[in-house]
Amino acid sequence: MSERPVHGGRLQAAARAHNIPVEDWLDLSTGINPEGWPVPPVPAEVWRRLPEDNDGLVDIIRTQFGAPDYAGCVPVPGTQAAIEALPFLRPPCRVGIPEPGYSEHGHWWRQAGHEVVPLALELARSDPEWASSLDVLVWVQPNNPTGLALSPDQLLEWYDRLAGRGGWLVVDEAFADGLDELSLARATGSENPGLVVLRSLGKFFGLAGLRAGAVLTDATIAAQLQKTIGPWALSGPARYLMALALEDNAWQSRATVTLIEESSRLAALLDQFGLAPSGGTLLYQYVPHPDAGRIAEAFARNGILIRSFQQPPALRFGLPGDETQWQRLRNILSRINCN
Repeated sequence: MSERPVHGGRLQAAARAHNIPVEDWLDLSTGINPEGWPVPPVPAEVWRRLPEDNDGLVDIIRTQFGAPDYAGCVPVPGTQAAIEALPFLRPPCRVGIPEPGYSEHGHWWRQAGHEVVPLALELARSDPEWASSLDVLVWVQPNNPTGLALSPDQLLEWYDRLAGRGGWLVVDEAFADGLDELSLARATGSENPGLVVLRSLGKFFGLAGLRAGAVLTDATIAAQLQKTIGPWALSGPARYLMALALEDNAWQSRATVTLIEESSRLAALLDQFGLAPSGGTLLYQYVPHPDAGRIAEAFARNGILIRSFQQPPALRFGLPGDETQWQRLRNILSRINCN
């Protein structure tokens, strides 16, 4: 097996490397909502009982993500479980993966024996013919880490090219919450076989530790995926909390407004100190920079963890969680040479 990809959130390793206690760090590396959904107590009986498939969660997922009631729906223990399982549901084929992009996708399609074709984001936007050479296209909407978002019509045009040959379009919508106009969940189901949409509670809801997500697709792929991950894949407490969080529309509306404001604030702050973002989402800003590694190391020496990318060199900043953290970020930006 090839080396596993590296992600944000490796706070323990950073603390050891820089000899700074974990509690003294400001972690801006993960793109997770720092003011996530407020988790209530879980009733004792939920802990004692095995998870039940007929608890209504599937209907809630379809409704809240805008999928039709006939769409195949599989609750999963984080979309990582689906990312690992989906490549093994097809025989080896040609799979397009955007670069830069979330590296787990390419890693697991390679592990399943597929030929992974790296796709430059610029090519994907300018050349409509490239999709014709693929059997599967994985797209991250909006892209992680660049923040690039394409219109659903563009994605459905690519889907039509793939589906005509029995291909798949897998759309990872981990950062699409609060941006409902970008989602393809509405198009999932038997009318569009081979369209697969991944959704997660980890980012917008700030529930990464819950490991709760969902796959929306056609009935055939849903049945294959359900068989692969097996029974009780998503714990009872996770199902209980996922249902409550998804139905809390008032919190979601407030969170969307707040994140729009905070994301704009972060972009303006970075720009003020010579780190102009080229894109982002509600939860992070992406900054191409030829000296990204040096800048990330300078932040780390001051107890602030950010993401650094090598190809192409770039930085990704998540959102501070309170005014003290915002001021700390501003202070470090004012001291670091970012030019």
